[in-house]
Amino acid sequence: MSNRTLLILLVLVGYVFSPTVFTWMINPTGAWYRPFILWFVMILLAIFIQRRRRPDDL
Repeated sequence: MSNRTLLILLVLVGYVFSPTVFTWMINPTGAWYRPFILWFVMILLAIFIQRRRRPDDL
């Protein structure tokens, strides 16, 4: 799968699930760390993408 296709797929999935995730994050009866879970997942995804890239890839 090319990078462009993966990016389009990720944007589409994010668009579809963003209302549900946002409602889950701002729920006042939820735990204090809920918003940080999304950031943690994004950081892990960035690390995974960077490790797949070769050092000579620009």
